[in-house]
Amino acid sequence: MRIGVLASRVRAEEKLIFTELERRGLDYVKIDDREEIFDLQRREYPFDVVLERCIQHSRALYMLKILNDAGVPTVNTYQVANTCGDKFLTTQALVHAEVPTPKNLLAFTPESALSAMEQLGYPVVLKPVVGSWGRMVSKINDRDAAEAILEHRDVLGSYQHAIFYIQEYINKPGRDIRSFVVGDECIGAIYRSSEHWITNTARGGHASNCPITPELADLSIRSAKAVGGGIVAIDLLETQDGRLLVNEVNYTMEFRNSIETTGVNIPAVIIDYMLKVGRGAA
Repeated sequence: MRIGVLASRVRAEEKLIFTELERRGLDYVKIDDREEIFDLQRREYPFDVVLERCIQHSRALYMLKILNDAGVPTVNTYQVANTCGDKFLTTQALVHAEVPTPKNLLAFTPESALSAMEQLGYPVVLKPVVGSWGRMVSKINDRDAAEAILEHRDVLGSYQHAIFYIQEYINKPGRDIRSFVVGDECIGAIYRSSEHWITNTARGGHASNCPITPELADLSIRSAKAVGGGIVAIDLLETQDGRLLVNEVNYTMEFRNSIETTGVNIPAVIIDYMLKVGRGAA
């Protein structure tokens, strides 16, 4: 099988995937998004399947679009990347699939954003619609802080900074949950714990195993299907009254802290699914 792997900087996850491919004796080509030049008139590429592992969302999106339009199966698809890479599109997909989420409001001016925050009630969370690793995510505790941050965002001037994605603050129990879905199966989950309200492991959160309950598996699989399926990581929040809410869905999931934690050989599961896609069996 002719396998391509879209990547740029090779992180621990990509090294683990390459090691698994080599262990199985599978040949692959690393497609470096820093070096590749695409002829937009080209209609064929020599791959049976391509695994996407780009760091930058914009590069992943364009490269997946080119490959999918040329008929190359990819994991994940352009549509999944487009939906998951934009928090507004993700929320829309989850809401229309009747997946429980925190309450979210969207506004386009600092004045309407301030009104939205007052409507939700402080504290609130302000997020960029495109971004990862908890960057530029703000917990806003009162009107004074809201006015300062909204003015700052307005002055930055880019169109994305003029889209105000405002989420209710969920007082979670010092942790959140990340579950991993491959195809139609929730293969594992971790708690991400931190004294800080942002619990991403990229920001210092500690990973521990999270048992997969029927509710967690159901929500995770429904969320994956809502955004188009494939290989995704689901971020969930626990409320004070015991409900689970889906916060985000990630399409280029990081898993280096989750293999030993869950006991699941995640790179092997990824390769198994990628091969099924390449054979048209997924």
